[in-house]
Amino acid sequence: MAAVSIRNLDETVRERLRLRAAAHGRSMEAEMRAILMAAVEEPGDITNIVESLVDGFVALGGVDLNLPPRSDPTRAADFGS
Repeated sequence: MAAVSIRNLDETVRERLRLRAAAHGRSMEAEMRAILMAAVEEPGDITNIVESLVDGFVALGGVDLNLPPRSDPTRAADFGS
């Protein structure tokens, strides 16, 4: 794996990157990696199958599931046995 240093990064950019990383629940390094991978992605590349599936359903407007109504009321778990 290659290592890259970014010099003279504007403080505003660094702060926005920090906030974006926090919003996605990852480190700034992981966020930069994700941004770079997305920037060089070619059409047809599949980097994360789960993410691709979610993006596909979002593009279609989501999915509505018709769940049958429950016939029995929920019960508390019995940990005594």
